[in-house]
Amino acid sequence: MSTAELNRKYTPLNPEERIAKLYTDFSKILLTSSFGTTAIYLLHLFNRIQPSQAIHFLDTTYHFPETLAYKKLLSESFPLNVIELKGDAWRNAFTKTDRTWEKDPDLCCSVNKVEPLETIKPAFDVWVSGLMKTQNAFRSELPVFEERNGILKFYPLLDQTEQDVNRYIQINHLPEHPLKVSGYHSVGCTHCTTRGNSREGRWINKSKTECGLHL
Repeated sequence: MSTAELNRKYTPLNPEERIAKLYTDFSKILLTSSFGTTAIYLLHLFNRIQPSQAIHFLDTTYHFPETLAYKKLLSESFPLNVIELKGDAWRNAFTKTDRTWEKDPDLCCSVNKVEPLETIKPAFDVWVSGLMKTQNAFRSELPVFEERNGILKFYPLLDQTEQDVNRYIQINHLPEHPLKVSGYHSVGCTHCTTRGNSREGRWINKSKTECGLHL
């Protein structure tokens, strides 16, 4: 089935219907999560529809302690089948001593996020991510399915808003990321994240808006 056909088939559906339909069309499904402030929505949907689905978490070694605690809480509560990925140990250590995120944040993200994911992508047919159009200008132009960098990508939450996420969390009585109440509406690595609405707090004073995984 072509990407255009998939978009015609999936775009009219709601997120839950999209995810359920995914398992009738694909078998090798890669689901990634940063366990950020909106992650619980997608994770809860997958846990209801396909609780055995593996969830890949990129451990950059730069996560907030609150994010790691949140991942542990959700993993044990549902439970979730979480698989941790890490980049090359030597290259990760170099980014620490070099403080690469200050000089070349794209390189830091490449070493700690993009490269480790590239090693597993060939084993999957489709990669699921929780991107939403309202998060930034780049994401506002995305379709539900797209071919990018050699893999088919699927964004079941694409047409949802932060208000939709909050409503879902409240209706289902789900635990929120502990930093959200402190004004962090998007949470990444400690050295590249500050308080802010949507993704405003990511890579402050830099032209960068994405870590590189989705570009």
